[in-house]
Amino acid sequence: MDLTTLKANACATADAIGLLFGQQVEIVVHDLASGTITHIVNPYSRRVPGDPSNVQDIDFRKEDMVIGPYEKVHWDGSILRSISIVQRMPDGRAAFMICVNYDQSDLLAVQRAVEALLPARPIGQQPDDLFRNDWHERLNIFVSDWCQERGARVDTLDRASRRALLAALDASGALSERNAAAYVGRLLGVSRATIYNDLKAGASDV
Repeated sequence: MDLTTLKANACATADAIGLLFGQQVEIVVHDLASGTITHIVNPYSRRVPGDPSNVQDIDFRKEDMVIGPYEKVHWDGSILRSISIVQRMPDGRAAFMICVNYDQSDLLAVQRAVEALLPARPIGQQPDDLFRNDWHERLNIFVSDWCQERGARVDTLDRASRRALLAALDASGALSERNAAAYVGRLLGVSRATIYNDLKAGASDV
């Protein structure tokens, strides 16, 4: 199987999973050679094709085919249960990875309502190799924690709150990653230019 066929199969698999399970499941196809997202279905993480994968440095073991399930934190603080499937060339080289992210918000709400009857099952920890460079995940956690501490929602922040959040992100170094400003803009529902203008305005107030 050549690289083009393998990529087509990976993207078709992602599309099929999306059609079967609907909007609660996001499926991301990572091109491990370029280190970018090549295809995404139901992109509720607000990533787009061409965004960095942050999984390109994984040293896959020869036997690795399925990684997980494991938990991730969504940008709004909800919990995702995820699993990753490595797509390999005939020579064994890892070429693509399909990551399936399941938004458990509705399920967890039901589970909390009937907790006595449906005890929680233990879920595996995040694989360190998979997330050691995932600044998307770190940004999601930072934004979620910041909003929860203030009883705010990321999609309803006013300009002053948005600027305060951006100042905190900038001070933490979270915006130093390439494309981080564009990603944060998608989280906050504003343009990258607005992000830079807000940061400039915040700096002038200091």
